Amino acid sequence: MHIDLSAKRVIVTGASRGIGYATAAAFAREGVRLAICSRSPKTLSVVADEMRALGATEVIAVALDVRDTGAVRAFVAQVAEAWGGVDVLVNNAGQGKGGSLESLQPEDILDHANNIQVAHFRFVQAVVPHMRKQRWGRIININALAGALPTPDGIPSVTNRAAGIALSKLLGQQLAKDNILVNSLNMGWIDTGQWDRHYKEMPSTITREEFLEMVVKIVPLGRFGRPEEVANVCVFLASDLATFLSAASIDVSGGLQGAIAYYPTLKREMQEMGRDREAALAG
Repeated sequence: MHIDLSAKRVIVTGASRGIGYATAAAFAREGVRLAICSRSPKTLSVVADEMRALGATEVIAVALDVRDTGAVRAFVAQVAEAWGGVDVLVNNAGQGKGGSLESLQPEDILDHANNIQVAHFRFVQAVVPHMRKQRWGRIININALAGALPTPDGIPSVTNRAAGIALSKLLGQQLAKDNILVNSLNMGWIDTGQWDRHYKEMPSTITREEFLEMVVKIVPLGRFGRPEEVANVCVFLASDLATFLSAASIDVSGGLQGAIAYYPTLKREMQEMGRDREAALAG
């Protein structure tokens, strides 16, 4: 199978690290014209140079906040004006947020939504007019498995990712008549910086190795996914090999599926074990 994306104009959001960086790099290697954004101007400048070195024929890099509707529209307009349109959008910006019924304020959920499905909507709304003109477009929304198969923890992430998946399915049906295909990729345990944050929630008596072993215990493949493995699926969905895929919800999870519901229990058990160790050491 041969993939040729060299003529495509691609936007990747949240491209300065993790899945966004790997996805931008994968498209750069295909020789596309690549537009990237993130919140850090300094980091973005370095990433832009790296994308050119990897093979992107042209790069537009703009620092913006995906919660800013005006900034999103201006960025997309800049790309479309410079290159005569937009072919591919990868909505990647945003990260998970935990919280329970007791710990959250309603505004916490709304703020997280503004970074996830509402941000996806902003970018889709901005690119679709350009895609309709050319009757060709590919939109890939990066979501999370917890939105497809809810876990009994992390209300903001579960509810907002579920809304993001529903939005992708709705748009995938609505826009298909314009040959704009929209799909959702639902992440399982991908090896990004988020696991450093999760580990910091553990008592100091829990080693990083113990924590990571606990995390992958429920993954049938027995390991974390790599950002590059997500990027490869994005490249496929943007190609002419995926012309009959729209409104799909695709899990990139190493077979994790319903076992994800056990993760909060395992995490709490490990935290309790760590606290027991601390008590034993103190005694």
